[in-house]
Amino acid sequence: MLEYLIRNAQVVDGTGNPWFRADVGIAGGRIAALSHRLDAPAQHTIDAEGLVLCPGFIDMHAHSDWWLLTNPLHHPKVMQGVTTELLGQDGFSLAPWPARDAEMLRRLVAGMNGNPDLAPSWRNFAGYLEALNQARPSVNAVSLVGHGTLRVGVVGMADRPATSAELEEMERLLREALEEGAVGLSTGLIYAPCYFAAQEELVRLCRVVAEHGGIFVVHLRSEGDRLLEALDEVLGIAGASGASLHISHFKVFGRPNWGKGALALERLEQARDAGIDVTFDQYPYTAGSTSLAVLLPPWANVGGTDALLSRLQDLSARQRMRRDMEQDTSWDNFLIAVGPENIFITWTGSEQGRWAVGKNLAEIAGALGTAPAEAVMDILLGEELAVSMVDFCMSEEDVERIMLHPLQMFCTDGLLAGTPHPRAYGAYARVLGHYVRERRLLPLEQAVRKMTSLPAQRLRLRDRGLVREGYWADLVLFDPRTVSDTATYEAPRRHPIGIAGIFVNGVLTAAGGQHLGGRVGRALAR
Repeated sequence: MLEYLIRNAQVVDGTGNPWFRADVGIAGGRIAALSHRLDAPAQHTIDAEGLVLCPGFIDMHAHSDWWLLTNPLHHPKVMQGVTTELLGQDGFSLAPWPARDAEMLRRLVAGMNGNPDLAPSWRNFAGYLEALNQARPSVNAVSLVGHGTLRVGVVGMADRPATSAELEEMERLLREALEEGAVGLSTGLIYAPCYFAAQEELVRLCRVVAEHGGIFVVHLRSEGDRLLEALDEVLGIAGASGASLHISHFKVFGRPNWGKGALALERLEQARDAGIDVTFDQYPYTAGSTSLAVLLPPWANVGGTDALLSRLQDLSARQRMRRDMEQDTSWDNFLIAVGPENIFITWTGSEQGRWAVGKNLAEIAGALGTAPAEAVMDILLGEELAVSMVDFCMSEEDVERIMLHPLQMFCTDGLLAGTPHPRAYGAYARVLGHYVRERRLLPLEQAVRKMTSLPAQRLRLRDRGLVREGYWADLVLFDPRTVSDTATYEAPRRHPIGIAGIFVNGVLTAAGGQHLGGRVGRALAR
């Protein structure tokens, strides 16, 4: 007997092919039957007349690493149809958990992933995957190994190339994690300690990734003035190592660079023509979100979080940091490229700093009676770096140009602590409602493919991402006439409308705008 029988669905199967009418039967967690008409008995029957049935959405850039362990119902993603997430982003994963400098690693990622009062019970990657399974989250999860995590544990926060012995140890840890189920390596080349690494270090690590059939996922060193040079850097690493390259949250950053998207996409096409396997993901908004600490000049991070906090208390170091933030453009300088009026604080680690949440840096500086650069340093010092921000840095024209490209797939890049970016709650519904139905930028079938089978192919999830017999029943039912995101920058914790049901591993986990309590997600090993 079937557990669920979904009748009369408009099936968009994830391949990009035109939709078709069908009944779908679910049993044992998988799609047991798919036919024009099914007459098999079922425990539950759902009439899907007027609804689209498609594969569950695969979030190619998630920051839920701690969240899945502490909030396993995971409403922000489940309620928008996400059934699988890719963790370990921007160079930072929760495994292998370092034996040294673990508290430094916590502080480094607090602005992106939060900092819960949770002591890891694992050291290696297999232990982390087991901890995820024990937490029984409502979504599936796959994870990368963070280059920054490896470097913290082996090299620390020194601004120097790794020694031969240190490189061998990082290779060993990476190889072990890949063999235990990691899907690849990530790095964040705007974050310490990742940007301290020499190119040879990344080439050697990526050779290990290539040997195991994994992917190399990169936050570029520049998404603004030096975007093309940053692309050349990582394409060179991929070419020298043979690794498959995936670029995170591909964008054009800063008003002076708007319109550069066409040149950047042309560079990627040339690389594929030359035999480099490159793809990218994107969130459907013109504002980004990350840790406020990225506003500081790179040299300020040398030595780690304690050294940075000491510099924030040293008058001469502060004067140098302020000068660089106000004048230096040798890195992606948010204060110059975006402007203090376009950077908003979304979360602070303590109640002391909560007065700043929702305000932009110009307003905060005015309230403090100081310059925006000084305000940034004051807030980071007071919160011990645990501060998140939203920055309005992109043009809609570039967003749409990038979205249309065949190498593109979707993500949320959703930071979940405090007052999040609305993408954490609404990214996928925004694509379906705004860009498919209202803007008619993408055909529905192509948009769904970019959310489902294309990410599954990239992650080598061989039995997910399609509505196909024998595949896991990760499925979304939605009304194409009404599906919309409701999350805004002012009120981001709002769930979408028009999503009728979400199945994870064959269990109806949400329906009618309500989470039903299902917690059958699992850690998926490579």
